[in-house]
This record gives sequence, structure tokens and C-alpha cells, in this order.
Amino acid sequence: MFQGFRRAERLLAENRPLDALQALSPALESQPNDASVHLLAGRAYLDSAQLHRAEQAFTRVLELDPADHYARFALGKALQRQGRLGEAKGQLHLAVVMDPRPEYQEALGEVRARIASITD
Repeated sequence: MFQGFRRAERLLAENRPLDALQALSPALESQPNDASVHLLAGRAYLDSAQLHRAEQAFTRVLELDPADHYARFALGKALQRQGRLGEAKGQLHLAVVMDPRPEYQEALGEVRARIASITD
């Protein structure tokens, strides 16, 4: 698992999310309860615009570790890209409450602004 995981990390860093998913596939099958494996898969799915799969991966991370603020942020981004703004806002708000990083706050502000522009 470890070797495939590290290779998948490198591939994702090289902006090769589909190759990363292929390298990560054995780990996903053999480590179904490893949050880090699902988190990396979720990032690769998000980077390859497989938004529903990204949502599933980040949801699995949160089932395993509800305190993972990055998974909440990334789930919010996946939901936002699917146009599910209300759900995205909820996840992004939780991420900000858990860890008020500027990128989390910015993402939440973007969703709030988009919701406001739709309701005007």
C-alpha cells in the first residue's frame, strides 16, 4: 500500500490525477478504512472533475474522521462545482469553524456571494 500511495501522491503533484488514481487503486481496495487513502483519492477525483466520486471519497473520509477539516473543505468544493450551493455552504462553514484558514474563508465567501446573486 505504502509504495502505491507515495507514487499516487507524486503523480497528483505532477497534475496527473488519472494516473494517481490508477496507482492508488490497490490501496483503495486493500485499505477501505484508511482515511488518508480516501482523501488522496478524493483529491485526484476532484482534480480530474469526477465530482460525484470526489464527493463519495470525501464523505468516506468524514465517516472515518469527522474532524478532518480539509475533507469538509474539499467536499464543499466538490458540491460547489456540482451547483449544490446550499450543501457546499454548510460544509465550507464547518471547515471554517474547525480551522479558519484563509482559503476556507475565501471559498465560503464565494459560495455565499453566488447564493446571494442567485436569490437577488
